[in-house]
Amino acid sequence: MATSKVAAGLGPYPAPSAVFELFKPITWFPPMWAFGCGVVSSGAPLNERWPVAIAGIVLAGPLICATSQAVNDWYDRHVDAINEPDRPIPSGRIPGRWGLWIAIAWTLISMIWAYALGSWVFAAACVGMALAWIYSAPPLRLKQSGWWGAAACALCYEGITWFTGAAVMLGALPDVKILIIAGLYSLGAHGIMTLNDFKAIEGDRLTGVRSLPVQLGVDKAARLACAFMAAPQCVVVALLVAWGKPLHALGVGVALAVQFYLMARLITDPRKLAPWFNATGVLLYVLGMLVSAFALGGLVGAGP
Repeated sequence: MATSKVAAGLGPYPAPSAVFELFKPITWFPPMWAFGCGVVSSGAPLNERWPVAIAGIVLAGPLICATSQAVNDWYDRHVDAINEPDRPIPSGRIPGRWGLWIAIAWTLISMIWAYALGSWVFAAACVGMALAWIYSAPPLRLKQSGWWGAAACALCYEGITWFTGAAVMLGALPDVKILIIAGLYSLGAHGIMTLNDFKAIEGDRLTGVRSLPVQLGVDKAARLACAFMAAPQCVVVALLVAWGKPLHALGVGVALAVQFYLMARLITDPRKLAPWFNATGVLLYVLGMLVSAFALGGLVGAGP
């Protein structure tokens, strides 16, 4: 057995390239983007705060998000053996229990990093990290439910990181308007997370993961995902108008109108078109986030 592992290029320790793959850098973009939206929404000038902002981006992506991916891959190794057998853990490129040790070590590093950025950032990081673990790990394993799992992911990827970006810049609890908008975009991200589940339907069925596509069927899950994405954005548009930011509201509204067109096509063949929509409709969704962040920056930065 040992000889065959060596011949296959495997060994007792994971290669740095396998660890980097375990952390899935492509998944870091959404929380880093949401963190950036939080920075913009704070209305605080970067000036001397830019090193802290960069440290916060590192926290959101290469630390906490990377940790969540390692945790998920460890507890999902049996599912990945079906869906993605070439992933580092099921393929043996991260051998033994190294996946678990890496997840624990990166959790500790992330918490120390967050603590250095202030009490509100540390509190947000604690919530985010707790959700990352209970999302994947038993006994709760929230990802087994398409409702709770998508909600936990959406909150971590959008709301908590948005909050963290604002808190880093302000050094205090962000304005209630920031909390409301961040919460609405978190709710909308529930739909994005549901669309991400379309790629793993077979493995989820076989392993008892009750994602919404498994529970409701492909068509109903796609329609529900679209509703989850659209409804909060409608509220955002209305709030921006009420807060005296009509041009920003128009920007979000136009992005939403195009999303409606794309959603109409998505529901004709959700399973095939989900990746396409993730590259088009979700892009418009996150651009709307940034437009909303600029509107908040003008409101909060202007003071009461």
